Amino acid sequence: MDDQEVRRQQALIAAIGGAPPIGLRETGARAARGLEAYRAHAEASAERALRAALPTVQALLGDELFARLAREFWHAQPPLRGDLGEWGDGVAAWLQAHPGLTPWPYLADCARLDLACHRIERAADAALDAASLSRLESADPAQLRLVLMPGAALVRSRWPIVAIRQAHQLTGDDAERAFDELRGAIALPQGEDALVARDGWRAVVHALSPSEAAWTELVLGDTDLATALERVGPGFDFAHWLQRAIRHQWLSAVARTSSSREA
Repeated sequence: MDDQEVRRQQALIAAIGGAPPIGLRETGARAARGLEAYRAHAEASAERALRAALPTVQALLGDELFARLAREFWHAQPPLRGDLGEWGDGVAAWLQAHPGLTPWPYLADCARLDLACHRIERAADAALDAASLSRLESADPAQLRLVLMPGAALVRSRWPIVAIRQAHQLTGDDAERAFDELRGAIALPQGEDALVARDGWRAVVHALSPSEAAWTELVLGDTDLATALERVGPGFDFAHWLQRAIRHQWLSAVARTSSSREA
């Protein structure tokens, strides 16, 4: 895309968002009607995009309030790229700061979990490098690091975000029982940590224990294996985690650190 086209699109985005249409070729009533049509279409597209990315948030707020907030967020942080599936990185912080959403103090963390699920379903495909597992037997742990699948994300919260998401995916008696338990977990509050991974193309949310969450944070931070094992503490069972990571397709490879050399 050339510079002229970039400037044209930026001018159009600014105009749709309500700023003066600097740089547009046409002004007057006809231009105003065109921009209003663009604005209405863009707001509707933004609502659909956020509805797809934030199903738990939409279920918590209801259709009407969610639609209003989606439009408000679009004006506050309009998309900078044409692919609306990539838009919304700032939505969790925006929801957390919104003065009208205090009745839902867990909403921002639910948005973070929703968005992590949305992102991983758009991540690059990958498979476990099974041959790299042999490095665990032959190499110095200080020279190794674990690599999770593309898009894998850790979401930590003081709220029961996994239970909230799961409850809104149930129906009938199962949903009623889940919501009964959820009210107590929110009242405590009972925090939950989650690893977002993928099964095929579909995002899967795995609840983690505190030690598993601490470990995952170290792994995602590219900490070498020896340091990670030292920092996570004696309550963590690495062998059990490794089996789980392979079974649930969390692990992509056992790689050598940048400071080591391939044998």
